[in-house]
Amino acid sequence: MTTLISNTKSTTRGNVTALVVALLAACVAFQLNASMLSPALVTMGNELHTDQAVIGLSQTWFFTAAALFSLFLPRLSDIVGRKKILLGMMLLMAVGSVIAALAPDITWLFVGRIIQGVSGPTVPLCLIMLRSAVSNPRKYGALMGLITAVNGGVAGVDSFVGGYFAEHFGFRSIFWLMVALAVAAAVLVAVLAGESKPAAGTTMDWLGVFFIVIAVGALLTALNEASKLAADFSAGTLMLAVGLVVVAGAAFFAFWTVEKRAKAPMVETVHLRQRSTWAPLLTTTLTMTGIFAVINGIVPAYVQAADPGFGVGPTEMSLLILTPYALLGWIFGPISGRLAPVLGYTKVLRIGLLGSLAALALIAFLGLNNLPMMMIGTALLGIMYAGTANIMLNGLGVVLSPHGNPGFLPGMNAGAFNLGAGLSFLVLPTVLVATSSMGDAKASYMTVLVVGLAITTAAFAASLLIPKPVDAEVTE
Repeated sequence: MTTLISNTKSTTRGNVTALVVALLAACVAFQLNASMLSPALVTMGNELHTDQAVIGLSQTWFFTAAALFSLFLPRLSDIVGRKKILLGMMLLMAVGSVIAALAPDITWLFVGRIIQGVSGPTVPLCLIMLRSAVSNPRKYGALMGLITAVNGGVAGVDSFVGGYFAEHFGFRSIFWLMVALAVAAAVLVAVLAGESKPAAGTTMDWLGVFFIVIAVGALLTALNEASKLAADFSAGTLMLAVGLVVVAGAAFFAFWTVEKRAKAPMVETVHLRQRSTWAPLLTTTLTMTGIFAVINGIVPAYVQAADPGFGVGPTEMSLLILTPYALLGWIFGPISGRLAPVLGYTKVLRIGLLGSLAALALIAFLGLNNLPMMMIGTALLGIMYAGTANIMLNGLGVVLSPHGNPGFLPGMNAGAFNLGAGLSFLVLPTVLVATSSMGDAKASYMTVLVVGLAITTAAFAASLLIPKPVDAEVTE
């Protein structure tokens, strides 16, 4: 009997290890797919004979598609099978990468990037699969941190490799690398992951999906249009943005109406009213709004600017700022994940948010005048935001999701991440442009960082409303 029990435990441990390998491969493939192109955008514009504004739209459409597919694919996976959906996402990522690699013009690049966006809910879906396989809270927390840490960047390697491939082999080589990684991930998922479909036999609420996709898609597009107003005000653009916000509101009202009447709703409206739903979604949105554009736009731009920044080149900037940020996030992700079930998910989240506030203050008040202090501030942001707050926000989306609908909240939370990222690149650059007329560029950057501080403070306040996920924490 002892031997039998021992063998069973060993097999289970082996199954979990195999699953983690497959899920990590999928998350790495997605993250490289999302971030490796950032340093190659200039090269892409040159090789496709178009300007940076148009190339930037290819990134916008990728993240928009990722947000929209994130809304419903986790729920669909509960019904038709999580492994099946994840495998399909990896294969479509590979297809989109092939199209982008062979793209003769910008239109086909757009097509490829939109297809790649199907892989948007990779991280939340992987966490759902992990949660169903690992019942021990301590073990799940540590593995959740390991997997989610990828979401902050693959130890800084992604931006470095993307820049190197673009410089030496052209941007198409990056997409071929994405093909190889997506195919490898698909094979590992097919071979190592088990299938689970807790809502098998349930009918998918496609009408609800339609309205929520329209609502979020219209809102994200409105944010994108509004972001253009700071650089070039246009009455037409303003009217379009306002019109899209109206469409988003009407579609969400229709979604709410459909969900109240549907026999098998995508999400029960009672869940939308609960603090366990709206509080983490609000916290995620505010956190991303306050921090995302700082580390992915404002700080890199300042460091590279000759005036008022430090005149650092893009490669050196990546090594000094982005790589340590991502590497520390990778290292501390599993640590914060292990602490979460012991100290409490919400407590670790608040520690991460307070640390992020300290990092933003350090960047704003000392880093703008001193490169080493800027490096220390962004490194602290890597620990506290990428390695702690970001991990907890992803994790809370899974552990607070209703038992009868485990794919609902992770999908909505993924949408909140993307909404917050869009808001961040709307609000913070707009503040920078609006204050640049003061004539003091350094003061403009400080104003932006203070606004980021204020929004992140609001995120901390919202986090106080998130209930404890008791089932995912150790009570002893």
